[in-house]
This record gives sequence, structure tokens and C-alpha cells, in this order.
Amino acid sequence: MGGDRSGSRLAVYHDREALSLAAARLIAEEARRAAEARDRFDLLLSGGETPGRTYQLLGEEPIRSTVPWQAVQVFWGDERYLPHDHPLSNFGMVRRLLLERVPLAEAQIHPVPYKKNPHESARKYERLLQGYFQARPPRFDLVLLGLGEDGHTASLFPGTAVLKEQSRWVCEVKVAEQHIYRVTVTAPLVNQARTVAFLVAGSAKAAMLHQVLYGVHDPQRMPAQLISPTEGRLLWLADRDAARLLPEGNAAINESVPLI
Repeated sequence: MGGDRSGSRLAVYHDREALSLAAARLIAEEARRAAEARDRFDLLLSGGETPGRTYQLLGEEPIRSTVPWQAVQVFWGDERYLPHDHPLSNFGMVRRLLLERVPLAEAQIHPVPYKKNPHESARKYERLLQGYFQARPPRFDLVLLGLGEDGHTASLFPGTAVLKEQSRWVCEVKVAEQHIYRVTVTAPLVNQARTVAFLVAGSAKAAMLHQVLYGVHDPQRMPAQLISPTEGRLLWLADRDAARLLPEGNAAINESVPLI
């Protein structure tokens, strides 16, 4: 795969529902593993449309009862600079689809704070993460990410200054085309994770998925290529429509591929 993706794994699913179910099962399995090993499961969630059904399934039986919720700590990879009750808030979406339906205490939920400006929100979230991990490396057990048609992931957009960030964990980003600020974790933080899983659905993502995986390495144009865990796993879960342009064989539906 392009961009030295030799350490990544790809699984293609028949449709978005099968993809969503696989992702929910992945979260549940990783939660059990982390809880058994460390009594804690640090989960960084993605916003956007693609993971919504995954969150619903995670909060429903039969998967809901397989998750050790007492060990789960929930964080967000990015957020629009909007109040949490705004319809476009990533936190608000996850709260509606998942958090209100599972036994998580407020102390286990860590949304990006909405402060007086985007910079202060980013700094506050960075301090929250630093306080949480303290002397431990900031290594999430599982990071969920999406892929935009323009190659962005989290709020790492093409051509933005945050793509060159090496020291900060969280930054504010102005997305000019959307006339909005966002707050995002940085690639160096994501790359410390034990497992990173991209969820990619829909034919509109097919061209970009092919470019990210098999094209030239150009992370300024395709920021998703910045994601390459230093010591962890990189998983790509795609539905058949998103994978339609991938080389034959790699794009074959193979729902039995073990991702754990």
C-alpha cells in the first residue's frame, strides 16, 4: 500500500450495516481486553455520519452487555466549536445515540470543552488529557477515525498548519470553507494508540480511500496518511461501496477477516 501501509489491515464488508456491526464488535472486544489487562479502556471516538450506527449498536443488545462499562473512559478526537447541545456537536450525537443508553458515570465521559474561544477550548482539552494520563504515555487503547472525501480525518484538513504539529496534543483549526472553527487531536497523539481503526462507508469515499492506501505519500493533500501508529495496529474497515476501486482481491468481501 502507498505511504508505507504495510502494517495496516483491511476488511471489506457487504454494506454499511455489516461494517457498523463489525466496528461495534471491535470496540467491545478491545474494551474487554483492556479491562482485563489494565482495568481501564481508553476510547477516542470519531464524529461524522459513518460511526453513528456503530454507536447505536454498541448501546443495544446483544453487544451492550458484553462491554465492561465500568472500565470505559470516553474521549473525542475532534469537535466543532459549538455548544454541546448544538445539533452539529459530535459530543451531542454520541450522547443521543450511545451515552444515554449505557451505564457510564459523568466522570467517565470527557468531551471537548466549549470555552470562550477555540484556542482556549483546545488548550483546556489538552490539559485535561495531560492530567488524565499524567506520567503515563498518552496511549489510547482504541481510536476510531473517519475519512473525508478530501482526505481529512478527525479535523486534520488538507493544507492546515496542524498537519505539521509535533508537540501539541490538541489544536484549534479554522476550516475556511465551512466558516467554522474546530478542535482536534493531532497526528502524533493518535499515532501513540494501541489500535487505530478507520471506518469508511459509501461510494463517495472510494476514490480517496484508493488514493490514501495506494497513491503517493502526500499527507499535506491527504492528511489521513499521517496516521501510522508507532507501536500499534492500523485497521481499515470499509463497506463494499467504499472499497469498489481497490485492487481486486483486497476489495473482496471478507467479513471473516480477524481484526482482533
